[in-house]
Amino acid sequence: MAIAICLLIVPAVFFGDLWLKNRVEKYIPARGEKREKKLLDGRMLIRKHHNRGAMLNAGEKNRTVVAALSLFLTAVLVPVFIISLGRRGNGLLRTGLALLLGGAFSNTYDRLKRKYVVDYLSFGVKWKWFRGIVFNISDFCIMIGALLSVLGAAK
Repeated sequence: MAIAICLLIVPAVFFGDLWLKNRVEKYIPARGEKREKKLLDGRMLIRKHHNRGAMLNAGEKNRTVVAALSLFLTAVLVPVFIISLGRRGNGLLRTGLALLLGGAFSNTYDRLKRKYVVDYLSFGVKWKWFRGIVFNISDFCIMIGALLSVLGAAK
């Protein structure tokens, strides 16, 4: 049963985030007065940002390298995930890899198809530098998945 759930996590993250990215692309302007929508009393902000590099726009001047590296790392992750499915136990590792792979597929797809990653979620905090960082659901899945994978592999 746990394996079936992990197999569902990958497409759920990919298609869920893709749906959100498409909605943001369609309904949130890149500039102008309605550029930002507040959720949870302003604690979360929906805004559109086209990330042309990796995390925090790193490597935006070398987009081809970033896209190739993203594709390579995602391709390496696929057999690791498949091998984890064949091993008994260690659901934490499998769940982490599933989250990581779903997020990697989504952001890699964006890099190859759109030539940028659509980010859309910020936190309404008092620190301007942190408020200015824009994420997407795949970013969170990658971070949480990496953490769970490390914890699961350490068992």
